[in-house]
Amino acid sequence: MSVQVLLQELVHDEALDTAWARLERYMAGHGFDRLLYAATHFRTITNPGDVRDALILTNYPQDYIDAYLGGGMFRDAPLVRWALENVGSISWRDVARAAQAGELTAPELAVMEFNRQRGITAGYALSFPRHSERTGYGIGLGATGADQDALDAVWAAHGAEIELVAGVAHLKFISLPHDHHDRALTPRQREVLELVADGKTVQDAALVLGLGAATVEKHLRLAREALDVETTAQAIRKLSTQNQFFLFRR
Repeated sequence: MSVQVLLQELVHDEALDTAWARLERYMAGHGFDRLLYAATHFRTITNPGDVRDALILTNYPQDYIDAYLGGGMFRDAPLVRWALENVGSISWRDVARAAQAGELTAPELAVMEFNRQRGITAGYALSFPRHSERTGYGIGLGATGADQDALDAVWAAHGAEIELVAGVAHLKFISLPHDHHDRALTPRQREVLELVADGKTVQDAALVLGLGAATVEKHLRLAREALDVETTAQAIRKLSTQNQFFLFRR
C-alpha cells in the first residue's frame, strides 16, 4: 500500500480503534511492534498530568501497562521527560548515551532496566507540536528482538515518512470521540451537560427536557462523579477534550 493511500484511509477513518489498528500495521512493517501513544490536555510545565485523564493507545501487554502507567513509572521515563520539553524525534540511542555519561537519575535508570527486562531496548519516540502549555502529545515506538543499529538504518531510510504517518494519525486520534469505559456517562447525563455547555441554565435544561430542576441537578452531580471532577465547568472541559459533545445519534 502506498503512503498516499494509507494517509487517505487514516483521514477517512471514523472510529478510533480502526485508525489505531491501521497505524499498528504500518509501524509493524518497519519493525516497531510495540507502540504507546498518549495525548493529554491536563499537563503542567513539569508534569504530564493524571494518566486517567489522558488518551492512551497501546499494544503493550497488560502487565507492562499496569506497572508503567498504573504504577506511575512513566513519570520517570527519560523519553517522557524529553517529550515534555521538546518536539520532534529522538532515538533510544540518545538515552543510552545519557545513561553511560551518568546524566540520568536513579528512577530514570530504573525505567530503562524495566524495559530491558522485557526485551524492549531499542526504538524511537516522537513528540508532536502542541498549541497550549496544558497539552502534550507523543508516541513511543519500541521493538522487541531488534537492536538500535537496525532501527537506525530503518529511520535513515524511512524516518521522514514514519514521522509523517504518525503525525497524521495523531491528528486523527485527537479529533475522534473517546472516553474511559469505566467512567462513561449515561445518555441523559451527556444530554444535560450538552445543554449547560450550550449556555442553558439548570432551569432552561429542565424545561427543554421536561424534567424537574432537581432531576437535572442530580444528572449533573452524577456526571461530575463519573468524570471525577468537582465542578460542572470541569466536567464540560473534560468531555470537550474527549470530543464527546453533540455526537451524531446513530
